Amino acid sequence: MYVAGRIEDYALIGDMQTAALIGRDGSVDWLCLPRFDSHAVFASLLGTEEHGCWRVGPATTGGAEPPRADRRRYSGDSLVLESEWDTPRGTVRVIDFMPPREQHAPQLVRIVEGVSGRVPMRSALRMRFSYGWVVPWVQQIEGRTVAVAGPDSVWLDTEAETYGKDLTTYSDFTVAPGERIAFTISWQASHKSPPAEPDAEAALEATQSFWSEWVDHCTYHGPYREAVVRSLITLKALTYAPTGGIVAAPTTSLPECIGGMRNWDYRYTWLRDAAITLSSLLRTGYHQEALAWREWLLRAVAGDPENLQIMYGIAGERELSEAELNWLPGYENSTPVRIGNGAAGQLQLDVYGEVTEALHLAHMTGLSRNDYASLLQLKLIGYLEDHWDEPDEGIWEVRGPRRHFVHSKVMAWVAVDRTVKLIESGDVDGPLDRWRDLRDEIHRDVCEKGYDKERNTFTQSYGSRELDASLLLIPQMGFLPPDDKRVIGTIEAIQRELSTEDGFVMRYPTSQLEADNVDGLHGEEGAFLACSFWLADDLAMIGRVEEARKLFERLLSLRNDLGLLAEEWDSRAQRQVGNFPQAFSHVPLIDTALRLTASGAYSG
Repeated sequence: MYVAGRIEDYALIGDMQTAALIGRDGSVDWLCLPRFDSHAVFASLLGTEEHGCWRVGPATTGGAEPPRADRRRYSGDSLVLESEWDTPRGTVRVIDFMPPREQHAPQLVRIVEGVSGRVPMRSALRMRFSYGWVVPWVQQIEGRTVAVAGPDSVWLDTEAETYGKDLTTYSDFTVAPGERIAFTISWQASHKSPPAEPDAEAALEATQSFWSEWVDHCTYHGPYREAVVRSLITLKALTYAPTGGIVAAPTTSLPECIGGMRNWDYRYTWLRDAAITLSSLLRTGYHQEALAWREWLLRAVAGDPENLQIMYGIAGERELSEAELNWLPGYENSTPVRIGNGAAGQLQLDVYGEVTEALHLAHMTGLSRNDYASLLQLKLIGYLEDHWDEPDEGIWEVRGPRRHFVHSKVMAWVAVDRTVKLIESGDVDGPLDRWRDLRDEIHRDVCEKGYDKERNTFTQSYGSRELDASLLLIPQMGFLPPDDKRVIGTIEAIQRELSTEDGFVMRYPTSQLEADNVDGLHGEEGAFLACSFWLADDLAMIGRVEEARKLFERLLSLRNDLGLLAEEWDSRAQRQVGNFPQAFSHVPLIDTALRLTASGAYSG
C-alpha cells in the first residue's frame, strides 16, 4: 500500500513558475501545472498513488516496496537533484530537474544514468488531473505519449519503450555504466499545438548554468554560506518569475499537526512573507529580485491601499476563495484538504508595517526610485491613522474573535516611524508633526496596555496574560532597544513559557479545546521555526551570543539532508510538519546567519 514519505523526505525542484516534490523512493508526489496555484497533476502527497505520481527507480519484484535512494544531493549550488541507488546488480543515478522557462513549455526532466553494473529500472507514470479527480485520455501521437483532460495536456517524451496498464504508462529497461536514458513531461494547453520535443541534455546544461550564474551574485561569504545559499536558492524557486510574486510554499494542506485540521493552502503571496523575503534578498545582493517584488506589490495594491489584502495570487489576483477537496484523504489522514485561503479577507494591521519596512529598506539600499512606491507608503499611513487602534486577526491569521494584538500595534508604529523618516529625508512631503505625534501615541498605547508590569513582559493582546512569539520582533523592529528591561523580560518569558522541551519556540499557547484557543481551532501544532530563529536573533542582540549560536546551529540540524525546512517542527514526533519548503522558515535562517556572522558568533 502506498504511503507518502515524511515531509522532510521530499526534495524540491522547480522552474520559478511551479515546483515538484520528489520522495526518496524516486516518486514525484506533488506537481501543479502550469503554475504554483494550478490544479495538481500529481497529488499522491495528499492521497494515494491513485491520485497521481511518477516513480522512476530500480525495478522491484513480487510487490516489494520501492527502495529508497541510498544517497541524494543537489548538483552543486543548483536545483538539479541527483539520487543514487546501490542494488545487487549495480548502482544507478537519476537526475531530476525543471529547466527555467523562457519560451518553451513547462517541463520536468528525469535522466537515468548507469553508474556500475546493469540495473533493471522502471518508470511508472500515473497522471491524474484536477488534484487526482480526473483520469485523462492517454494516446500515442507520432511516437509521443499524450494525456488530455479538459484544458490540460501533458506530453511524455522518451527513447525508452512504453506501454499502458491499469491506467498507468510504464517503461521497463536496463541501464549499463555510462548509459543515459531521458524522460521528459511537458505541459501544454490542450487546444494548442504539441510542445516542441525536448533536448534533455541541453536542458540540463542550461539549468546548471542558470543556477551557477545566479548564485555567483550572492554577497554573503560567511561561515554559514552553505545554509544561506541553499535558503536563497529555495526562495528563488518560490518566486513566480513572470510577475515577481513569491509564494509562501509550493504545497497545500501539509498539516501543522499530523492527523489534525490545521491544513492550509500556502501557494499564494503573503505580503508579510514577501516583504521579509525582500529584506533578505537585498542584504545578500539580489537587487533584481527585490525590484521585481516591489513592482509586483505596486501592481497588486494598485490604487486601492485602503483595501489592502494580506495575500494575493502570484499575479496579483484578489479572489482566493477557500474550498475543500473531499476526495483526497489528506497527508497521513490529515483533513480537510483545502485549496484557496479564506484568510485573504482578514484584517491584519501588522502587514502595513511589514510592507512599509520593506519599501523603506529598498529606499535606503539604493533600489531605483519609484515615486508611486513613496505615494503608496503615504497612503498606507493615511489609512493606519484612522484604523491602527482597531482589533484585528493578527500575524497568525486567527479564526477566532478579533483582538488588540500587541504585534499588530508595534508594526503600525513601524509603518509610521519609517514614513516619518522618509519625510525627514526630504524625499517626500507629508504631515510630519502630525505623524510624529501619531508615532508617539501608538508607542505609548502599546507600553501602557500591552505590557504586564507584574510579570515584566509584553503580552499577546491588550488585557491578556498570554504570550506570543511575535513579541520577539519588538527589539528587531527598533520599537525598544535590546537592553530595555521590558525587552529582556519578554524574551525570558517566551523562553520559559513557549519553549518546547528541545528549546524551540511555539507561536502561542494552544489548547485541546477549540473554545479556549485564540485561533478558534481545535488541536495543537509544532514549534514554529521562524519564531525559533527570532529567539536566536534576540539572544544575540541582548548579548547572549553563544546561546544564540547554539540555538541557531540546533535549528540548522533540523533541515533535511538537502537543506530544506518546513514551517514547523514536531518535538514529540521529531519530524518536520506544515507546508514544505516554507519561505517563512528560510528567510529568518538567512537573517540570523547574517547577524551571527556580524557578531563573530560561530564555531570553527
